[in-house]
Amino acid sequence: MSVHALPTANASSRKPVTLHSLRAMQARSEKIAMLTAYDATYARLADEAGIDTVLVGDSLGMVVQGHTSTLPTTLDEMAYHTRCVARGLQGGAAWLIADLPFASYQQGTAQAMAASAALMQAGAQMVKLEGGGWTPETVRFLVERGIPVCAHLGLTPQSVHALGGYRIQGRDAASATTLRAHARELAEAGAAMMVLELMPTDVASAVQSDNPQMITIGIGAGPGTAGQVLVLHDMLGLTRGKLPRFVRNFARDEQTGAAVATEAALAAYVAAVKSGHFPDPVAHAYGSAA
Repeated sequence: MSVHALPTANASSRKPVTLHSLRAMQARSEKIAMLTAYDATYARLADEAGIDTVLVGDSLGMVVQGHTSTLPTTLDEMAYHTRCVARGLQGGAAWLIADLPFASYQQGTAQAMAASAALMQAGAQMVKLEGGGWTPETVRFLVERGIPVCAHLGLTPQSVHALGGYRIQGRDAASATTLRAHARELAEAGAAMMVLELMPTDVASAVQSDNPQMITIGIGAGPGTAGQVLVLHDMLGLTRGKLPRFVRNFARDEQTGAAVATEAALAAYVAAVKSGHFPDPVAHAYGSAA
């Protein structure tokens, strides 16, 4: 049995994606394709498929480690997987974002700085944190010290117990107004990007229009954001159990149901996001706020 080592470099014909080029993509209305990855092999495959940004999500706690939530994932584990993904992207083009896990930034700006430094030293080019209201101070502190920040509003998995489970956020007028206010505060604090998860399409679209300088990435937030993200295991049909309606299995041909190779599935995801065919405004979205 022969074992083929992962190449140390992944030569790419694409220019490296930067925050500047992501902003340029948004300005010309080119959709941004983001995908999670947790190891070098899948990171390399995603990059070769044309993914713009790779997210080392704390979702690894569920899809890799087998936990029932993201809460048990530690900073050391996030740094380890970030290093793995960064190696897979060597010589490639994709922009690398890493999640700040639960309890690594909530105590204050000093803790957030230390955790962010650990992820940046592991290879991340941007860190992501969840929540609004109390987070702008942390975002501003990090951005002023040269750390690009991606915010995350809507369903924030680290707050799943406080939210009462994995429920759609911003469905009524009051909560939609709060989401938009939190988004403005985070944008003003310097967040360059924001993941909008599980919210009505019109709320997510309003967040983008309210903050045109910020790059919004949707997951279960409809087609009105600047880009889309899915969990790798979900879009490859590997996750068992009932999946949210916003997930599409790209490892199955939509017409024939035939299995599709991983490389082809990743390329199909990128093409569907770029063309605007994913997400479908009916099949993968949640309509309007009440």
